[in-house]
Amino acid sequence: MKKFISIILPGLLFVSAGCNKVLKETSYSFLSTENFYKTASDATAAVNGIYNTFWTWGLMKQPYWLTDLDCDHAMGADWFLGNIGAGNPAAFSNINDIWTDHYLIISRANSVLENIVKTDMDPDLKNRLIGEATFLRGWAYFDLVRIYGSVPVHLRTVASGDSPNMPKSTVAQVFNVVINDFKTAEGLLYNANDTRSGEKGRITKQVASAFLAKAYLTMASGSLKGASLTVRGGQDNAMYSYTKDVVAGYEGFDSHAYFDSARMKSLEILKSGQFSLFTNFMDMWSIQGRNQTEHMWEIQAQTSDANLETNLYYYFNAAPANRAFVAACWMTDNHYNEYEHNDDRILKGVAHQYIVDYGQPQYTNYILYPQADTALYKTDAAGNTYMWNGTYYDRAYSNKYSYVNDPGTQVSDNFIPMLRYAEVMLMYAEAENEVNGPDGDAYKYIDSVRLRSHASASTPGMSQQQFRSFVFAERGREFVFESQRRYDLLRWGVYLQVMNQLGVIIQGNDRLTKVRASRNLLFPISTDEVNTNSALGGNNPGW
Repeated sequence: MKKFISIILPGLLFVSAGCNKVLKETSYSFLSTENFYKTASDATAAVNGIYNTFWTWGLMKQPYWLTDLDCDHAMGADWFLGNIGAGNPAAFSNINDIWTDHYLIISRANSVLENIVKTDMDPDLKNRLIGEATFLRGWAYFDLVRIYGSVPVHLRTVASGDSPNMPKSTVAQVFNVVINDFKTAEGLLYNANDTRSGEKGRITKQVASAFLAKAYLTMASGSLKGASLTVRGGQDNAMYSYTKDVVAGYEGFDSHAYFDSARMKSLEILKSGQFSLFTNFMDMWSIQGRNQTEHMWEIQAQTSDANLETNLYYYFNAAPANRAFVAACWMTDNHYNEYEHNDDRILKGVAHQYIVDYGQPQYTNYILYPQADTALYKTDAAGNTYMWNGTYYDRAYSNKYSYVNDPGTQVSDNFIPMLRYAEVMLMYAEAENEVNGPDGDAYKYIDSVRLRSHASASTPGMSQQQFRSFVFAERGREFVFESQRRYDLLRWGVYLQVMNQLGVIIQGNDRLTKVRASRNLLFPISTDEVNTNSALGGNNPGW
């Protein structure tokens, strides 16, 4: 683990696209806390430094969304997914950074929480900044416990007596920190439409409430015993029923109580009137749609600063504007076929026509997907003819990350969705079903998400098990490539069963193994942490 710091390192920058301005703070490098936290600007800069940690190589630069490609819905080039995507995360070059950069968020948050109390500033602003720092610490622990299971808990800086050599806390103890931090943040933060909430991209009261519901839902689904889940998959893309496993470390949780807590907390947000779905699904991914209506929290990006850009456009978009290459990640044919034909999430959310020439126009290829819809996509408005090429280009590329200000560069200003209002709706539907069965409200919210994309309304009269499986599948359809699927497979205790039922995917010239062992339920802990923390007790099983 990186050494815990009681100061804020350089690069304190927070982007606010919604207000059309960028907050740029002076770099405060190696200053003692006695010379810092004198003013509201100091305190704000310190909190901005926590947000800035998201733009590291252990988080948004790649690993945060790359780890989600270890799931049944993702396919890709073996040169890119040959480690994490093939079940060998230890071979990923930035694997240690995932651990250390989460703890860097925690370290910076702890420094803020210890020192901001001395700052003479407006109490409303102080409450907001404390709330943001507390939430971000809770978010880091929530991510850590889902990725690694038991992890050390640090709630103080080294300067305040914390030791870098800490044993792992139990899963239950880590979740206790997560819940307490989310609750504390919820009580300090302001509504999204309150001017005291600050610029777009900052955490609001409803974001804290939603993540509290999400933590409850994770604990509830992970601890549920004896339930079954039906998931489409396997080599034949058939429906397979699995009896879920209880997630290790979740055994003592009261599943029913946590489902009920998730239900009530989600309902608070739904009744708040603060958010709404985009009318058109693809508007959500446009540049104009950033930070609007449905986006409860996005990680902000900035075209003019490569440090605040990501590779999402480069790796997911079918063929960038210069058409010099094709992207490395796409959805499996199995997953593509889970959607109804008129569902905007594939009708418009997947590239059915794209052009590739590898920078040499004389070798122009007009590609269509899928072969079954050749008649629909064989020509465009300009009269160009497109062809299906099953030997190489048979790929369902997502359009979610296709809208950027500069499509000619490898790094682009994709805003990264962290929480959408649609997820709150589906969380409520899931929790309501587990508490009261599939009643009218559960149907109402899942159908709101489906009908927005012109999918048909869900089938009435489902059993609790059928509705549970339907919500699980709907989350897969709605949130593909939004860092949700792997966590859903894990928390429902079907990750190994679903992945191994799928086996090895061969699609055109691409081959990707989905075979997994029990060690894949958790990621390997940073080797630096294992080697330097004498109290840790070793790596995760199998690593």
